[in-house]
Amino acid sequence: MDDLTYEREYFSRGYCAVAGVDEVGRGPLAGPVVCAAVILPLGEEKRIAGIDDSKKLSKKKREALAELIKETAVAYSIAEVDEKTIDEINILQATRLGMKRAIERLKCPPDFVLTDGNMTLDIQTPQKSIVKGDALVCSIGAASIVAKVYRDSLMEKYAAEFPEYGFEHNVGYGTQEHINAIREHGICRIHRKTFIKNFWDGKERT
Repeated sequence: MDDLTYEREYFSRGYCAVAGVDEVGRGPLAGPVVCAAVILPLGEEKRIAGIDDSKKLSKKKREALAELIKETAVAYSIAEVDEKTIDEINILQATRLGMKRAIERLKCPPDFVLTDGNMTLDIQTPQKSIVKGDALVCSIGAASIVAKVYRDSLMEKYAAEFPEYGFEHNVGYGTQEHINAIREHGICRIHRKTFIKNFWDGKERT
């Protein structure tokens, strides 16, 4: 997908700034959902090789690509939606909100938006959602990489603050280690209370 097939198609229809948008962190028990938006240049001389769904790449490869994407992109932005908002409005609406914020924060306003999955956003800009877009559309894959590297780094910082939960390994996902830590220590301030009802006894970390 390095040849920006989708982006070039929309460029041929008259759209000059096509943004790819993706999220990371819909499933974890703790931490924010993070969304990123990326507008890539279409010139062959600035083509970035190796962009793919962030889940398919090694940590080292993701980090290297994230830096290259941020250096090369026409524009990129990152938006977090925290655990309290996720609990209040649910993860689907929190993801939609995060994607909208990421689009609105782009220094170069897009004239077309491509989103991963089956996601309709509350924006005025023309949009299209593409199932498995992070593996098919270069700018969506780029957004997934930027969001993943950002969120993983954030969870490593939380691991230093809350060492009981192994956030440096599980990045907030519901591993057995993480669930056992919740049962033993209770939850911390970044846990999503609506995600842990089945194994949380109401105890909070002190």
